Amino acid sequence: MEDNRWLTDDEQRAWRRLGAVMTLLPAALDTQLQRDAELTHFGYWVLAMLSEAPGRAARMSELAALANGSQSRLSHLISKLEERGWVRRERASDDGRGSVAVLTDAGHAKVVETAPGHVAQVRALLFDSLSPRQVAQLDEICTAVLSRLGNDSCLG
Repeated sequence: MEDNRWLTDDEQRAWRRLGAVMTLLPAALDTQLQRDAELTHFGYWVLAMLSEAPGRAARMSELAALANGSQSRLSHLISKLEERGWVRRERASDDGRGSVAVLTDAGHAKVVETAPGHVAQVRALLFDSLSPRQVAQLDEICTAVLSRLGNDSCLG
């Protein structure tokens, strides 16, 4: 006989609510970003990560980790962002292997233009419904789960 550790009723309720948040929140953020900036949430996230990187540039492998996406998904997105003039790809100068994504001035302007509306949407959908204590708890919960998932790049 298998010894399964089934979810308690409280765990099951929390799991289902988390599942709903994981589905509905990204969709709502995508809707706002596509309407207001013609960007997906992933696209905005990548541009934002580049805007905060030293020299507005990052190795593709590092950028994929920062953006919580696969290298394949990132490469496809970077091609689209290059077509729009927001990013360019360069050979890594330190070893000549691999590629670096560089945010162009037009890409930086797009992030600056898009950020206020995105932040307002994040605040409206998430943070305005939480107390400061709940924000701290959310941070602690996310840190614990990300540590278990082995994603330390999000913890800094």
